[in-house]
Amino acid sequence: MEITTMNAYVITEQKKRGVPLVKPVAGLIAVLILAGCGTIKPEPLSQDEITARVNRDRAEMYRGQEALSGPMTLSDAMARALKYNLDYRLKMMETALSRSLLDVSQQDMLPKLMADAGYRWRNNDSGGTSVGIDDGLVSLRPSTSEEREHYLSSATFSWDLLDFGMSYFRAKQQADEVNIAEERRRKVLQNIVQEVRDAYWRALGAQRLLDETQPLAEQIAQALDKTREAEQAGILPPIEGLEYQRALLDAMTLLNQKRQQMELAKSELTALINLPPGTPLVLQDTPTPLAPAPTNIDKLEQMALERRPELREEDYKTRIDSYETKRQIASLFPSLNLFAGLNYDSNDYLYNNDWIEGGVGVSMNLFKLLSIPAISNASDARAQTDDARRMALSMAVLTQVRVATERYKLASYDFQIAEQSAQVDQRLASISRAGSDNSLTSDLETLRTQARSIVSRFQEASSYAEAQAAYGRVLNSVGIDLLPDQVAKTDVASLSRQIATSLRQQESSVFARTAGISVEKHPIAIQITRVPSGVSRGAVEQSVGRVIEANHLSLEPSPNSLNLQMSFSTGASSGTRKGVWTMRVKDATGAEVLTRQYTSYLPNETSTRSITALAEAATLSITSDLQRLAGAPPVLTATP
Repeated sequence: MEITTMNAYVITEQKKRGVPLVKPVAGLIAVLILAGCGTIKPEPLSQDEITARVNRDRAEMYRGQEALSGPMTLSDAMARALKYNLDYRLKMMETALSRSLLDVSQQDMLPKLMADAGYRWRNNDSGGTSVGIDDGLVSLRPSTSEEREHYLSSATFSWDLLDFGMSYFRAKQQADEVNIAEERRRKVLQNIVQEVRDAYWRALGAQRLLDETQPLAEQIAQALDKTREAEQAGILPPIEGLEYQRALLDAMTLLNQKRQQMELAKSELTALINLPPGTPLVLQDTPTPLAPAPTNIDKLEQMALERRPELREEDYKTRIDSYETKRQIASLFPSLNLFAGLNYDSNDYLYNNDWIEGGVGVSMNLFKLLSIPAISNASDARAQTDDARRMALSMAVLTQVRVATERYKLASYDFQIAEQSAQVDQRLASISRAGSDNSLTSDLETLRTQARSIVSRFQEASSYAEAQAAYGRVLNSVGIDLLPDQVAKTDVASLSRQIATSLRQQESSVFARTAGISVEKHPIAIQITRVPSGVSRGAVEQSVGRVIEANHLSLEPSPNSLNLQMSFSTGASSGTRKGVWTMRVKDATGAEVLTRQYTSYLPNETSTRSITALAEAATLSITSDLQRLAGAPPVLTATP
């Protein structure tokens, strides 16, 4: 009885020894946690931090860019967009991130080697006693097999077959995620190329015409002042004066609208190629002809279904879903775990302080077998959804190809009309200027025709830019890439050459003839042989040259230049004086390839101004012939 009482007392004392420390420690931990939670407060960024971030970002946006050298071509602009566009940089970083995640997924397939080391301490001895089950008597005195302070270390190698399978399929899925990121990068690049092409041609049209717009705007402003003065002085009737003011204001409004539309294009282009705002930008003025519209639509549709990044992305998503099904099926198999390890414990009470252990284990969740029908149904539903989504996207792609082709036909037709309208308005302006008698009404009418001529030329440049944009949309709908598979050098000049070569090769598979060939194969040389006395021959030649350049023909001297000879003579018909410009075009061999005459009424006073204006009108009358002889393609037509 005494032994039993003593044993009970010992057991009770053993149970009580650690109790007093639990509550104080728990209370201390709770107090620390609550104190830490109450000390966090919102701290807004200071103005200095915001300013430093802005300055750092502005410097980083334009860091390391090659300086502009000379006029920029379309391929130069595309090269700079490829190298410096921030949206494209972001997609490149996302692709690199996907590749890094793939490396991480591949590491998950490796076996595990866990190294563990530690130190243990307690304030009393660890141990216990044994109590009989039947009688409850203590059979052993209290004892311990662990030191109060000791060190432990271990290294365990383990490999789980089920984990390996899961990691394998996850790595395969991540590999296709890399492919998806690559296709999205291709799509972003194709869209940037499309935007660069659109902005480039609009900016080039603005560059050609803005220098002519400002002097005309100043002349219209002066004419408005003169009209108001004439109205107030009674020289013009009020209604006529107001009508002229209304006409001039309408011309000024339309001129400003066209000018603003074209001016914005240069800002868009500088943003796309990531140039700092305000950087002087000169574009190379080398127009390119519009290729005939594609006719083999079936071939283009096949190319689009094979090349479009969106459809390739859907293919990779389908493969990812198939790997997901395989992963779910693999998770049903038993888990086979192999392990082996080295262990060390500094506990002196142990008989062996270091030992090697190993083993094998098999486990399986049998209830997961019940999910086989659900996995099968989900796999079928996923496959059907993928097919339906891909079919819908394929139909959208085919529609885009046909719509882009039709838009290109219509845009080419619109450019033809705009080109002819511009030539007609230029001739009207020249004839109006030639017949001007320096009166107020005559000057106002001349300004109106000149303003309409400039607006028509803006419309021609805008129509040409729209046609080039439609051309790019055809390429984009097919999925044409900007670069070849391998790039030798990455400086802007080398990239520009590689882009130009790659685009010509790939565009030839879409269009019968690739744009990119210069419009003028034969420059024009001007020779004024005869003009009335008192008329400046140089002024006439300079004016004719401006007309030729305005209609996309070159005046640069060349051994194969076409020689345009112009001579002026006067005549009379029904008592009216008429001026006749005789124009002869000779090729490089001296053979005459074109002869034309242009006849017009002469004003009473023959001056350099009137003769120059008639020379412009005469030159405009043979512009189409000059373009044909110079090597430009025939004007495109379409059935709207």
